[in-house]
Amino acid sequence: MTPYLSFAVSEPSQVGEARRAAMRLAAEAGLDEVVVGRVGIVVTELGTNLERHAEHGRLMFGLRPTDAGATLEVLSVDRGPGMVDVEKCLRDGYSTGSTPGSGLGAVKRLSTGFSVFSLPARGTAIVARVASSAAAASPAPAGEQAIVVAGICIAAPGENVSGDGWSAWVDEGVASVMVADGLGHGPGAAEASDVAVATFVAARSGPRDTLERAHQAMRSTRGAAMAVASLDSAANTISFAGVGNIAGRLISGVEDRSLLSQHGTVGLQMRRVVDVSYPWPEHSLFVLHSDGITSRWSLGEAGALLQCDPALVAAWLIRDHTRGKDDATVVVIRRA
Repeated sequence: MTPYLSFAVSEPSQVGEARRAAMRLAAEAGLDEVVVGRVGIVVTELGTNLERHAEHGRLMFGLRPTDAGATLEVLSVDRGPGMVDVEKCLRDGYSTGSTPGSGLGAVKRLSTGFSVFSLPARGTAIVARVASSAAAASPAPAGEQAIVVAGICIAAPGENVSGDGWSAWVDEGVASVMVADGLGHGPGAAEASDVAVATFVAARSGPRDTLERAHQAMRSTRGAAMAVASLDSAANTISFAGVGNIAGRLISGVEDRSLLSQHGTVGLQMRRVVDVSYPWPEHSLFVLHSDGITSRWSLGEAGALLQCDPALVAAWLIRDHTRGKDDATVVVIRRA
């Protein structure tokens, strides 16, 4: 997945900047003029809502390619007053200010996928997906409907590329996912993570085998931390292997378990890798992230996120737990 663009929003000019960037990204992805126009409205409405009502607002958006066509995913996060009654806020005509109150309702209608999580006095996270006409008309294959994957990758401040990379595939109730963090940041780190992603996609194999292949393929790069997991919804198991400081976590209402990676750097120095199997309880989330996210995070009073769209979980973690000086990637997987 390509890195997401990220825009702080506190004034109207930043809303316009974000809208232009989103529409340009959608057009470059081949989305038709009607869909690009919908993207513009969605970003404008969400950005205006942040500018008028929120604190520390941020828009993030990026492309999610599918076999049927691209989908632009737009995420809005803030630390504002939150919503006491989300359903009421989605109704046309409801407003806490002097506006007509049609913003969030319009965003929902224009989106092919839409979800909100909000906590009073803690803020709000919103995801709106605008798909190409073909993607909107094409349901996910039955084998992909059992597991939902969402991820956000953002570049370090001042960088045009991210040294992190991630990828995933889902087939017949089995998901495989990887995250790589090239040493340092910038183009050299991006080159290393690109090789890691390409190896994962080509190998379509288990964690240990994928890491061993990546170790050979990445010898001409600066190397990377890397972790791979295979999640089986029928067997209720996760097979995991990691090298370096990519963190894996299993969280639910009753469990918070860290998955173990070994020391080393893929492409430079790596001991023999062993797959480790963990139980995957039905209602738990699997989270995989780079060290651009602090390791000792907790959802705390936002525990209701466990039942939400995984993209909202990833956005909440990006909002609250990025270190702010490095590339950051979060991938979240749950059962549908």
